[in-house]
Amino acid sequence: MKSDNSYLKSPDLLPIPHNKREINTLGFFILWIGMAVVLAAFAVGGAGVQEMPLIWVLVASFAGCLIIGGFICLIADIGVEHGISFPVYLRAPFGVVGTHLPAGLRGLAASIWFGINTYFGAAAINGILNIAFGFDNWFVCFVLFVVAQVINTSIGIKAIEKFANLAAPTIIIISIWMYSSLSSQAAAIDRDVWSWVESPVSGGLLFSAVMMVIIGNMGYWATLAADISSLSRFIKAPQNERNWFKRNKSVWVGTLVALPLTQTFVVAIGGVAYIAVGNYDPIVALQESSTGIVLAILLLMIVLAQWSTNTTANLVPAATIFSNIGGPRVPFYSGVILAGIIGMVTQPWNLFDVLMPFLTVAAGILAGIIGVLFADYYLIRKRRVNVPDLYEKHGQFQFHYGFNWAGIIAWAVSGVFATVFSTYSFFVGFVFGAVVYYVLAKYWWFKKYPQAELDEPDDEQYLGITVGRDWEIESNENESSRDYVAATRD
Repeated sequence: MKSDNSYLKSPDLLPIPHNKREINTLGFFILWIGMAVVLAAFAVGGAGVQEMPLIWVLVASFAGCLIIGGFICLIADIGVEHGISFPVYLRAPFGVVGTHLPAGLRGLAASIWFGINTYFGAAAINGILNIAFGFDNWFVCFVLFVVAQVINTSIGIKAIEKFANLAAPTIIIISIWMYSSLSSQAAAIDRDVWSWVESPVSGGLLFSAVMMVIIGNMGYWATLAADISSLSRFIKAPQNERNWFKRNKSVWVGTLVALPLTQTFVVAIGGVAYIAVGNYDPIVALQESSTGIVLAILLLMIVLAQWSTNTTANLVPAATIFSNIGGPRVPFYSGVILAGIIGMVTQPWNLFDVLMPFLTVAAGILAGIIGVLFADYYLIRKRRVNVPDLYEKHGQFQFHYGFNWAGIIAWAVSGVFATVFSTYSFFVGFVFGAVVYYVLAKYWWFKKYPQAELDEPDDEQYLGITVGRDWEIESNENESSRDYVAATRD
């Protein structure tokens, strides 16, 4: 008979040891380029140039990416130091049951992004069929594309993954093509892409417009800032390295260089597209900049790029989270199907038109989670974590029926204030999440539910790679003994 701890010790949730971390600095840099080439970022550029010159939009985009990149680097240390993923560490500030609330939000966000990217791919498929056969029904293409991706991910067909390494350079090549063509179209109607503004604003309105672009860019990556440890646990890092910057070199080189440069470039194309053709939808803009067989080839590249990146960046994470929340009764393929359904019912064709407000709200809500993680990991535990108990249903993270109410209350409060002060949503959400959690956890919750790493703050016992430790979690079969091998050393 399986222990009731079994769902906490799913193989994909166990800590990653040092010798199995395969992503180096260059690999993470390239990975970031692939992730940051997001076609939906066209909307940021298109919305921005309606109120301010393109150069202001790009400066704000770059700043937003740098700021969110800093938060990503901070939270990434959880994975680098301890080799544990986002839903596992969430058990500390939210409890072994409460973790499902923020993790579920992450799964919902990934499903929504799956729908948005599928919409772009479906529009491209519709364009190809229209050129070849005169067929024109994007919704049919959308449904079929959802089904194809869900089946592909559920049964593990690997062929499409061969296109993953081509996704980023493909979109970059397309974007360069579009910039050249659209700039010429803008010039033909007497519009300089660097100075034209549809309805220029100044003073306080200009500041609000700049903040909207900054928060919009941050909203794209607020989800990843929260769950970056699920990825960073696979990044190579030196053992016995106490210097934070040296230990996290691969993380900050990729995040603070590749992310802002790549996303700002994509935002620029969205701005130029709106200036030239009055539409920042990437598929519409592409159709305006080329025709015939060239257009068909470019659209096909869009489809393959969306398919390959959508699977790894959205469907798999969402399905994994839903499967973990549901336990053994919800297999992975059920999680994939659920993610696909959510991606459809959220109507991404309508969501894209209100993407900026959506990103603002999402940034604020997710920022509360990031604030809670930051306060718990750095301010309270000071990076020391009783990792084995994260995998125990009745360990120190059981709290009150599985809930850490300090984390849940802090997240709720931060969400309310971030929504009220939407212009600064991310910053408000982060500050309230961190401050409220710190006060509640330190002066209330952890006095009721003692934490071993706080009562005995020993680096050798509760740090990971900094002291050369690989956390080893005992198998379910040997769970009768609570003893465990806490460390392996070189």
